[in-house]
Amino acid sequence: MEFNLQDLMDKVVDYAPKVVGAILMLVIGFWIAGRVTQMLKKAMRRRNLDESIRPFLASLVSTGLKVLVLLSVAQMFGFETTSFVAILGGLGFAIGIALQGSLGHFAGGVMILTFKPYRVQDLVDLGGKTGVVEEIGVFNTMLRTLDNKRVIIPNGVVTSDVITNISGQGEIRVDMTFGIGYGDDIDKARSVIQKVADSCPQVLKEKPVDIFVSELADSSVNFAVRPWAKSEHYWDVYFYMHENIKKSFDKEGVSIPFPQMDVHRK
Repeated sequence: MEFNLQDLMDKVVDYAPKVVGAILMLVIGFWIAGRVTQMLKKAMRRRNLDESIRPFLASLVSTGLKVLVLLSVAQMFGFETTSFVAILGGLGFAIGIALQGSLGHFAGGVMILTFKPYRVQDLVDLGGKTGVVEEIGVFNTMLRTLDNKRVIIPNGVVTSDVITNISGQGEIRVDMTFGIGYGDDIDKARSVIQKVADSCPQVLKEKPVDIFVSELADSSVNFAVRPWAKSEHYWDVYFYMHENIKKSFDKEGVSIPFPQMDVHRK
């Protein structure tokens, strides 16, 4: 019994420094991980990184640092950490293969939230869908289309295609085409279009409205009409111009042709 007690005391003496060192490393390592995480949060806040991605990135960094601390502590006790690293690597690879589509969307979300090609309430064209951005998530972007549908587009699809931010510049040109008959007066029609544009409250008055003949079509003389407006007023101007030009053309006796064929009989 005395021998066993002495053997136990020897082992305690041998392992005591390692245990104390491991505890110290664990406490100090976790404290450093917490400090680094807090510094990262402050840096993301200063850079105005989107709030929806801050907690995820902070948690990712914190978890990674704590795993490194635990591996270091295990190594102090003589455990072979190479096998642990190999297992973690294999597990990460398997998860990456299984979730490669989701990881691609996540990477796209990180890029969107970091570089901000568009923001919430911007009018955009993404993946062939046009609408107002309602929400930018880590994996998806939510749009509200012009007919009030909710469209969810994976961020991987967004970043792999052309992104058109219609309202990204603050001001936008509203391009429209209006046709008149060949027998109508071009100058009169141009004057009517100009008056309608001047009456539209959302058209920017400090910028000229381009009104010129763009095409002599099969059955009409086409005008290209290009007023400017604030980005958020694009559709207000577009619908106002179409409705009121039709009313003004009717009032002033300017015809709006439609596809037709004249048959001449001998």
